[in-house]
Amino acid sequence: MNKASGHSRGKSANKPGPLWIALLSGSALVSPAPVLAQSADSDDPALVLDTLTVEARAASAIGPDDTIVAARTATGSKTDTALLDLAAAVSVVTEAEMERRGVEDLQQALSYTSSVSVDEYGSDDRFDYYRIRGFYQTTLGSYRDGLSMRIPGFTASRLETYGLQRVEVLKGSTSTLFGLNGPGGLVNAITKRPQDYPFGEVYTTLGDEHVETGTDLGGPIDDAGEWSYRLIAKWQDGDNGAEHTQDDRTYIAPALTWQPSEATSLTLLADYNEREGNTSHAIPYGSGIDPETYLGEPDFDSMDTTEYNLGYVFEHDFGNGLSFQQHARHTDLELTYESVYGATPDPAARRFAYAVYGDTQRLAIDNRLQYETSLSEDLDSRTLVGVDYGRDEADETRYFGGSAAGIDIDDPNYCGRDCVTLGAGSDWTQEQTSNGFYLQEELTFDEDWIVTLGGRYDEVNTVSETDAARYDVTDYAFTRRLGLTYKATENLSLYTNYSESFQPLSANRTLIEGSPEPQEGEQYEVGMKYRPAMTNALFTLALFDLTQSNVAETVSPTTQRQVGEINVRGVELEAKLAMSERLNLTAAYSYWDSEIVNDGGNGNEGNRPQLVPEHLASLWADYTIPGNGERGDLTLGLGTRFVGSSYSDNANTAEVSSHTVFDAMANYRLTRNVELAVNATNLFDREYIADIDTFTNSAYYGDGRTLRTTLKYRW
Repeated sequence: MNKASGHSRGKSANKPGPLWIALLSGSALVSPAPVLAQSADSDDPALVLDTLTVEARAASAIGPDDTIVAARTATGSKTDTALLDLAAAVSVVTEAEMERRGVEDLQQALSYTSSVSVDEYGSDDRFDYYRIRGFYQTTLGSYRDGLSMRIPGFTASRLETYGLQRVEVLKGSTSTLFGLNGPGGLVNAITKRPQDYPFGEVYTTLGDEHVETGTDLGGPIDDAGEWSYRLIAKWQDGDNGAEHTQDDRTYIAPALTWQPSEATSLTLLADYNEREGNTSHAIPYGSGIDPETYLGEPDFDSMDTTEYNLGYVFEHDFGNGLSFQQHARHTDLELTYESVYGATPDPAARRFAYAVYGDTQRLAIDNRLQYETSLSEDLDSRTLVGVDYGRDEADETRYFGGSAAGIDIDDPNYCGRDCVTLGAGSDWTQEQTSNGFYLQEELTFDEDWIVTLGGRYDEVNTVSETDAARYDVTDYAFTRRLGLTYKATENLSLYTNYSESFQPLSANRTLIEGSPEPQEGEQYEVGMKYRPAMTNALFTLALFDLTQSNVAETVSPTTQRQVGEINVRGVELEAKLAMSERLNLTAAYSYWDSEIVNDGGNGNEGNRPQLVPEHLASLWADYTIPGNGERGDLTLGLGTRFVGSSYSDNANTAEVSSHTVFDAMANYRLTRNVELAVNATNLFDREYIADIDTFTNSAYYGDGRTLRTTLKYRW
């Protein structure tokens, strides 16, 4: 970890504001700046000035960030690069933004980001559901510290946002850097790291059926600053918006950094993440009953996970432009998943029931060697060579085909576990091993033109086994990436890119004709980024054309053919603005023109893919009224989110109406170290349907209003 990315020592009240920092820096690093001040004891009629030193946190590629506006990222190219210089669209949700909005999960963190749709299953929060540029990315698109968190079956990790200092979204096909993935993009969460200054906080949050408390503290261990630590802990006892639901969490995350010199650092990252949740609580579509009515079985409703992570980030600078990084993490994850669903207006009709008990072991390692040099007076080169390895071993016992006694939807009377009959259990295991080699070259001409060339070769072996059969397949893929950035001015850049992705099919390919190939993604993109001088802001615009091909489509009961093709053309705009230390504004708009180009003759060609809206828009603003004497700072915030209409099926027979919801916050600083905050989501308790399950004729409603009050003490 580079000490340049650390925080200034001293009291936070003396920390310079964002505008002053911008005036001092003008680039990636802020160095101590001499400031002249009058000597108080001088008898000389002329000014006698002493030298003061002003220090500020330097812009970092991983955070933490002082404001909602990030300057640099390592996700877009796996190199520390200014967002303005990237030939790709990257949105960054900083820790400062997440705290202001009272973010409690990944979907909330992403809800004000352009070209990202979330919460498409409403109050069903079994997984971190999201789409990027119209493509479902939940199972493959989640990364943490640049390492994959794929979902091989049902056993999935959930991110605890209190343990994150950033959430970054890289949009478009990304396989050239990250390997197998869907075409829409990825979400990379950055874990909180130790810092080189002492800090700490404790907080308590209260709400309706919600109690939460946590702490985040750390700093140097020794006087030399060679060792530093961080400890994050959170405990929560809550529900999920309806009776008989729960959202209970226990999260503990220690971290330790050893930095024996400016050239070398090693950060150990560990965490324990236990969550007790529940499955879907949809209601019969058109029944007219209260959407919060619980129609499952309280004694047979679990989405419980216990997760252990242990990893590290190692960095070493050899000098003369050569440096090395290694990121690694091991994950152990256990799942208990029990569900009863599918109630109907007929109280005699039996409901569906199933259960999954799983365990996943995951190992991911990414090695990066980087070399920077000047090839001539007007030509600079940055070369990245990487090798990564991943192994996911999933073992699940599944009980499908079960049922439970019917229920009166107007007057629910639960029957307990005894009324649940499960189908015959079956074992499913999968081991997926991936090996990737990637090469990237960034050439800068005359400081104005940046050419990015990338290529990657992947080999993915998937072994899947059930009680009935065993499948062993290996996929190979070579993906390419080409980008061009033109710095029209120091603050304005124009860019274009071409990128590719690949996504292997499931291991069981017995129904697919011919020689199955991975699904492929191909994207063309142009865009603009503007960072005004003297203002802490970033404005971005992107237009893209994204196609996924080789999608397996059913052409008969016993045959599938890889003829499927989906295209999404779109435009996205995003603005983030932090003026002085008072006004913060985030605005986003996305337009998705999506189409099923080919579906094997099933009659859906020309339709919109399911759950892909045409329009998305959001706006958040908060303003701080400075304190005066006895009165502390008061911050007020208001946001609105609009999701356009979509369809719940590819046949476009079940339309989901558009909806608009509002969020709000108020924060009052009681003392220098104590603040009281109130956060509201869906402020006006808007009732809306997020999805319709055409199989069970059930409606998933969006989350109702939630109010949370937080008392926090910082030091």
